[in-house]
Amino acid sequence: MIDSIKDKVKELLDTGEIKGFLGLVRKNGHIGPHLFQKGDELVDLSLGDNKIAGDSRYPLNKYLMNIAKAYPEETFGVLIRGCDDRGLQALYTWNQLNPKKVVAVGITCPQELADACECLKPFPEDITAGECAKAGEQKSVAAVDALVLSERFSYWMDEFVKCIKCYGCSNVCPMCFCNECSLKCDDLVKSGELPPEIPVFHHTRAMHMVGRCVDCGLCEEACPSGIPLRTLYKKVGSIMEDKFDFKTGMIRGQRSPLNKIDSAEGKK
Repeated sequence: MIDSIKDKVKELLDTGEIKGFLGLVRKNGHIGPHLFQKGDELVDLSLGDNKIAGDSRYPLNKYLMNIAKAYPEETFGVLIRGCDDRGLQALYTWNQLNPKKVVAVGITCPQELADACECLKPFPEDITAGECAKAGEQKSVAAVDALVLSERFSYWMDEFVKCIKCYGCSNVCPMCFCNECSLKCDDLVKSGELPPEIPVFHHTRAMHMVGRCVDCGLCEEACPSGIPLRTLYKKVGSIMEDKFDFKTGMIRGQRSPLNKIDSAEGKK
């Protein structure tokens, strides 16, 4: 699979179709994000081990937004999986990236990763390499929903109290792009208070991610306290689907119900 990716990216770089390619590199025994600018650099390109969730995944779309802001006239390529593809589609509708300036190179997730993530679509719409895995079985939300209300309340309160307010969940999130973060507003979440008021921090973030979360699970992987954040956001996402028939990034061009343009003023 990696040879197909290298050939595709080398062609894009050599022809000048893209200025650079944002992918993963393995150096000094570690995997990390890297902006490839020449074809001969691709010898170090890596797709990671990808045997379990979190082994080599990064919010490449988030890095791409920063690069695109610095070089708005240039076109860049980016390595994407299913969740990254959903993220790109959502970011386009939120005007955070210009689809004409992005070339996505898609790879599929192995079944192990799809199962670990309970991913409903573990592959991008346009696949450059790999075979599609089956959707992961949805167990986490169902297990919590099966609890009676009082037990469910206690479950989440016990989880939220573990929070140390490190901001790892928001810092790693590829869909956190606000210039002013509500999680750092003293009126809502006292930024200097540790431990944070329970459960205000995660309630605030969960509500703010309504219609944005693409179920990548990076927030949960970044959490040092092991809070099941992915389960929380999966639940929020299921409510959005039930009430508004909307699943973030699944349909190209579809805007979140909370991301509508006022036709009279041309504003959101």
